[in-house]
Amino acid sequence: MEDEKIYDVAIIGAGPAGASAALYAARSSMSTAIIEQGMPGGQIATTDVIDNYPGLPDVSGPELGQRMLDHAEAAGAEIVYAMVTGLERAENGTFVIQTDGDAIFALSVIVATGAAPRTVGFVGEDTFRGRGVSYCATCDGMFYRGKNVFVVGGGNAACEEGLYLSHIAKSVTMVVRRDEFRAPKGRVDSLLARDNVSVRYSTSIAEVSGEQLISAITFTDNKTGCSVTETFPQGSVGVFVFAGTDPIVELVAPLVDRAPDGGVLTDDGMATRTPGLYCAGDMRSKRLRQVVTAVSDGAIAATSAYSYVEGLR
Repeated sequence: MEDEKIYDVAIIGAGPAGASAALYAARSSMSTAIIEQGMPGGQIATTDVIDNYPGLPDVSGPELGQRMLDHAEAAGAEIVYAMVTGLERAENGTFVIQTDGDAIFALSVIVATGAAPRTVGFVGEDTFRGRGVSYCATCDGMFYRGKNVFVVGGGNAACEEGLYLSHIAKSVTMVVRRDEFRAPKGRVDSLLARDNVSVRYSTSIAEVSGEQLISAITFTDNKTGCSVTETFPQGSVGVFVFAGTDPIVELVAPLVDRAPDGGVLTDDGMATRTPGLYCAGDMRSKRLRQVVTAVSDGAIAATSAYSYVEGLR
């Protein structure tokens, strides 16, 4: 390790939290590496339009993610494209980040791995994932142009993605397990104003089936418990699931404490129970998971890491 470069801070994940952390760290003259295994932006890279980020109305998710990372790089952060496979803290306090390439060493680490779409557990959900079941309208919506789609969920994300799909699909049916939406009224009103959007309240999908693609969907009435199976020409229908997200915490699980929702517990400075390790963004246990809160987390984590590293000198 003596001959290896040791960064002041290494940041895992280049979504809004990670990019913000990299920007603030680099501007504090910390030697900074930000590690990303794919496209920058995290979940926002799969979102068509971000309309609630202050000062940048109607910016596309991929554009915003790239601009954030470019800003951090211009400030001096070094971008490393690699898949992180392990994280440990050596006896001397230095962190060792294992990747599918070279190991990376750092005095402090900020983890911003985000959250993953939550499955709902109907029969066939895993079998037909990518073959009729999707979790990203922006990614897969084009495959359903002129077709019929069912959107599972009643929250803000489901309404946003349903509205997006209404411009592509022949019809959009919202499948809401309760008797009302959880999303804000304005968002719901915009969705229901579309002529090709309808709603099935108090309904869940129990099963999807078919051969190569979905050709049958079984719906359950959550009030009566009765189920009915509807059939479709194979390839003419899709199911989009928007039922929330689960924090991605496996990398840091042995080094942190977690809340009942699965998210990482931190203090106000984004510090975990492991000295020098910080978590930011959607992987944390928090009330609101949005771009603006992720960016805030990243900035706080970077300033905390700066104080920690300065204390080591």
